Formats: sequence, C-alpha cells, structure tokens
Amino acid sequence: MGETEINAFLTHLAVEEKVSSSTQNQALSALLFLYRHVIGKEIGDLGNVIRARKPVRLPVVLTRDEVKVLLAELAGDKWLMASLMYGVGLRLMECLRLRVQDIDFTRNEILVRDGKGAKDRITMLPESLKKPLAEHLKQVKSLHDKDLAEGWGRVLLPGALDRKYPKAPAEWRWQNTKTGEEGRHHMDESLIQKAVKAAAFHVRLTKRATCHTFRHSFATHLLEGGYDIRTVHELLGHNDVRTTMIYTHVLNRGPSGVRSPVDGL
Repeated sequence: MGETEINAFLTHLAVEEKVSSSTQNQALSALLFLYRHVIGKEIGDLGNVIRARKPVRLPVVLTRDEVKVLLAELAGDKWLMASLMYGVGLRLMECLRLRVQDIDFTRNEILVRDGKGAKDRITMLPESLKKPLAEHLKQVKSLHDKDLAEGWGRVLLPGALDRKYPKAPAEWRWQNTKTGEEGRHHMDESLIQKAVKAAAFHVRLTKRATCHTFRHSFATHLLEGGYDIRTVHELLGHNDVRTTMIYTHVLNRGPSGVRSPVDGL
C-alpha cells in the first residue's frame, strides 16, 4: 500500500467516520512515522485528501455574578490564584510560575515571563488583590527564611542563570518554581483545576467552568467595559490580534438584541 491507500484512509476518516481535524492529523502523523521510520519508505504526494473541518467554537464565558459566586466558593491560595487568573487574564501555568520579583506593588504591574510563544508581557496588578497578595507573600517569606535556616530554600533558575549567579537560587526574589532538589515548589496545576471544578459543582453552575474560563471571562468583560481590542490583545499576550477577535462577539448583541415574535403575541 502507498499514497493512494493513505489518501483513501484519511478521506474515509473525514467523510465516513466524521472525526475531528486533530484526529485526522494524528492519523496522518502516525502513518508518516510508520512509513519513514519503520518501513523505511518515503511517502510521495497524497493528492487531494478531503480534510476534516476544524470547528469554530466560541469560548465559555461566565457572567460577572457567576465569577463572583465561583470565587466566593474558593479559599486561601486557591482563591488568590483564581482571582489572579480572572483579574489579570493569566493562563494557569503563568499564574503558578510567577516569581516574587515579577510583582511590582508600586507600579501596580505584573511581569509575565516566558508566556505562550516564549514571550514576556506586562499586565496590571488589580488594586483589590494587592493586600491579600502582599499578606500571602509575607507568610511565604517566613517559610522561606525557615527553609534557608535548615539548608533548603533553593529553586531552579531559567536557562543557565544558576551558573552565572550561584547564590540566586536561594534569593527571595527568585522563589516559586519547580526544582529537582528536595524542597518546596509551586502548587501542582491539578490541585487548582480540581478546586475550580469542585467549586463550580457546589454552586451548581450549568456552564463548564475551568481555570481557562477565567481568562476568557477577563477578556470578554474588558471588551464589554469599552476597552479597545488592541489593549485586550496586549494584556492577553496573543501573537495575532485575530485570536483576540473571537471575544468581540460580545460587541454585537446578536440574538440577545432581537425581540422574538412570540413575545408580541
């Protein structure tokens, strides 16, 4: 079997099996690996393969009241992380990997380092989160000092910075990242994910709320508040403004702005 059979199989997946585009691409990648690295044969032109359509779906967005109720169900550091994801538009791992030096209380700014696409960006520090965040850091600082006194408290630095600055891994400003040494590191992402899922269940949200839903809600609520698309684009750290455009559905009221004829009966 060769190109003709592969074409027929991939087309069958899209037309008959109605698989998603990602499933069809995975099947193609598996076949390419099989032929190149197992059979030892290069695949030529596959011709016109019928591609599975990639669905265009709008993101799940919570209302402000739903966000408020959901956050009220969380407590402690999980409440703080969820509030940062909604209040700043952070991705989950961007939130978990924040270091002490990335938070500027004077300028009300948060520096997000090495976000998606290996990009840094600056976003705001919500005024309402400054006090609880400062109190959290104060508690963690006491714990860090205790760890240092006991011979721990070191973290893994990005790149080769630990060789350039040998004492930096133990410095307070660099704290909060994973490390191969025995010691403390940031919370595992599954813990906050499970906490948000449990909170959504307890408040009986009918929407599927995840950690990333906070980011979607952040962008949508900013646009509803009158902020321009470029500002939201910069705060989210998207490579292309067209990615941010998916949230502009809120600017057009769509079906919610139309009065149904049944209401006039």
